[in-house]
Amino acid sequence: MTDTDTDPAVKDVPAKDASPDYVQSLARGLSVIKAFGVENPRRTLSDVARATGLTRATARRFLLTLTELGYVRTDGSQFWLTPRVLELGYSYLSALSLPEVARPHLEALAQKIHESTSVSVLDRDDVVYVARVPVNRIMTVTITLGTRFPAYATSMGRVLLAGLPDAELDDYLARADLAPITGTTMQTRDTLRTELDRVRRDGFCIVDQELEEGLRSLAAPIRDASGTVVAAVNISTHAARYPVETLHDRLVPALVSTADEITSDYARTQTN
Repeated sequence: MTDTDTDPAVKDVPAKDASPDYVQSLARGLSVIKAFGVENPRRTLSDVARATGLTRATARRFLLTLTELGYVRTDGSQFWLTPRVLELGYSYLSALSLPEVARPHLEALAQKIHESTSVSVLDRDDVVYVARVPVNRIMTVTITLGTRFPAYATSMGRVLLAGLPDAELDDYLARADLAPITGTTMQTRDTLRTELDRVRRDGFCIVDQELEEGLRSLAAPIRDASGTVVAAVNISTHAARYPVETLHDRLVPALVSTADEITSDYARTQTN
């Protein structure tokens, strides 16, 4: 990465594409927060400037402002986030009863199949984890609440994309960058659309090592009281433990049943 490159994980809407109400300073401040993560919990001023594409002077002002507000700490050479940043997501999670509803079902499913289970929602072109019960560490990256992955390469993402209205799905496919992540990642819009049609028809999705070599995952939709797909529940397993042909018989029924149970409980919270 050069000094002029930005971290692909830090997404900022270009000013030329923004609406008249777009507040660029707010977007830049949020990009500074997002420059920190599991792989980079501590960063220098230069690191943050490179990751966000901001000048050192601008990055410094944002970092010092965040320090004054208590969201960042510094020892004079490095900066890191404080637990106070959790407040930024707490209001969303508090209003979203889904993680609380899903948690006992995820725990029961994980105990039954001895595999990790998760729930995610769609945020623009990514899936975002909102609930998770890990059993085995099967990925090279650490997954926590808030972890994001590109929707097109994940089982939960494809379930969520399949649940979109046709116009929204068309918009996604028109803008999506289907960059290969592994040697088997789907890379064409036609292939992905065909797969999403199948997911709509079957009610579940299986992804075989498209996000990470050795990882197989399957997902099913969670719906609200109106029947709209609002989230997805998944099972992740190592490829060596479950050949693809056995997933349908051994894991799909338990997954779909869990998705239906979460849907039922979540619908009740909306009608009470």
